[in-house]
Amino acid sequence: MGAPSRRDALEWAMPESVPVRCPACGRTHLYTAPVYPCACGAPTAPRLDPAAEPAVAAHRAWDEEWVTVPCAACGRPGQWPRPEVGCPCGTVLRVPVAEGTAAPGPAPAAPADPPRPAADGGREPDGTREPPGHRPPFQPRAIRTARDAVTTAALYLRWLGYRDIRRADQRPPNGIGLAARGVLAQVDPTVRPAGPRDVECLWLTAMTESARCVYFSLAGYTGAARAGADALGIPLFVLDLAGVPQPVNDPADTLHTTGAPERGSRARGGPG
Repeated sequence: MGAPSRRDALEWAMPESVPVRCPACGRTHLYTAPVYPCACGAPTAPRLDPAAEPAVAAHRAWDEEWVTVPCAACGRPGQWPRPEVGCPCGTVLRVPVAEGTAAPGPAPAAPADPPRPAADGGREPDGTREPPGHRPPFQPRAIRTARDAVTTAALYLRWLGYRDIRRADQRPPNGIGLAARGVLAQVDPTVRPAGPRDVECLWLTAMTESARCVYFSLAGYTGAARAGADALGIPLFVLDLAGVPQPVNDPADTLHTTGAPERGSRARGGPG
């Protein structure tokens, strides 16, 4: 047998994707396995099982959120977040994994150029706005603690183009509040789905500050919360344990696509 061709090598390096059908609403999602760096430096991804049906994550236990994946290069086992999909209907699906096997991830990317010095001698903010559709891919970080969830939300807001991200002055009823120029965000790292009161309180607080608002939840949302957010135009995101915010309604899809509004634009009537 001859040596593998360049095309074979590229296909072997592609992250694995499988269709995942939600049993609650019937939607089908194309899920791509997340890639994580092994301690040896090789990218590693869990091997998905396309023959098995996805499971609904009705009750969440922290110890059940992890899967052991050995590195395809060195064989070292690693604990990584179990693959999940947040369906727009509010259902969280666990993607079946062929445990004990690993799929190789793509080759490591070349190191990014260091931040350019700003005119005032400081570092250029990481959230420097790119034209819509020209932002670099969001770099996720695995969520293992509540602090990780807040960090992921802050990094995502910065990736969208928001600047000066800080802890919000007013503490929300649940979770942690983040604020930036023109936006107020709430991060709920609990295992309880966010309810209508949670999103309404965020909206009212943002109104008093003439800011837009966005909600991040680790456990999803109740149907009433989604309906209220849709009516108020509040973007809702689910944080999966791989550290990727998943849009679950139209305002979130729009925000993910367009990014933060240009500086100087005004919120319309209320935040959203």
